[in-house]
Amino acid sequence: MNKPLVAVIGTGGTISSVVDDSLDVLNYPDISRKMNSAEAIARIQETERFAQYVPLPFRAVGSSAILPSDWIELAQLIMRTAQERPEIRGFVILHGTATIEETGYFLNLVLKTDKPVVLVGAQRPASAVSSDVNMNVLAAVRTAIDEQSIGKGVLIVLNDEIHSARDATKTSTYRLQTFRSHDFGLLGHVDGDRIEFYRSPVRKHTLESPFDISEISVLPRVDIVYSYAGADATAVDAFVAAGAKGIISAGLAPGIPAPLERKALERAAASGVLVVQCSRAGSGRVARRQYLCDQGMLGSDNLNPQKARILLALALTKTNDPDKIQAFFEML
Repeated sequence: MNKPLVAVIGTGGTISSVVDDSLDVLNYPDISRKMNSAEAIARIQETERFAQYVPLPFRAVGSSAILPSDWIELAQLIMRTAQERPEIRGFVILHGTATIEETGYFLNLVLKTDKPVVLVGAQRPASAVSSDVNMNVLAAVRTAIDEQSIGKGVLIVLNDEIHSARDATKTSTYRLQTFRSHDFGLLGHVDGDRIEFYRSPVRKHTLESPFDISEISVLPRVDIVYSYAGADATAVDAFVAAGAKGIISAGLAPGIPAPLERKALERAAASGVLVVQCSRAGSGRVARRQYLCDQGMLGSDNLNPQKARILLALALTKTNDPDKIQAFFEML
């Protein structure tokens, strides 16, 4: 019986890191060697029980070094491979956890395929005692080949949990249960006997998303301003001077910047910079209340600041109309 074919893409991160000291779970980011996808998957012989593999070359870096240009290239690689190799059942992307949620949400918004795309990371390097790499990769592979995963958008799998890339966020520096989908919970579990999904994403994604990156090589600059007691205009003014086309305000919950920061955001919006109001709380919806409408600003719905930044950057490739961009935040 032929086993399903899975494309494996390595982008680096803890999941691809190896060092000589098996007790090093702290300093390895600065000294480790990064495995490519072929080497990383070959270390986990148990994966051969479930699938055959096509390693796809990509850069192996720490996920803190991932750039928007890498997202575009990665998305184009996946879509090109899906078209050229229709026999491939799904894609598994080995990724660092620091920005896995950002890469995942970008792909969720731009990929034009319903094939399962699963991002997987780890909290301990592959060389460590009790590393979570092997089980996480196995879970990702099993999720990628499961028919239930088709059409659910881009998924993030760690710690036997399946999350929507739109909802998942990293919540702890070191703990294995770091990823949470705060408002709505995970999609399902990877258990020993089977994959179990308990809900499906309802926001538009992948094939239903309006974004086309086939002709895009650079995204508009969008920056994030973090609110705190006493915050002033310095950061906002600096980003505007740097050429930001959009600014995400990570405001005090429920989505309100400090007074001087607020004045600077109003000036930025009046000058044509698109401003989206988020909350630094990490959970909950920011509605487009009357003040935001009056100032030509937007509400982020329940996206966290780093994901709102991605959606705004993509939206700005299509329009500068605040009302049209607000509609994207309410459907994606």
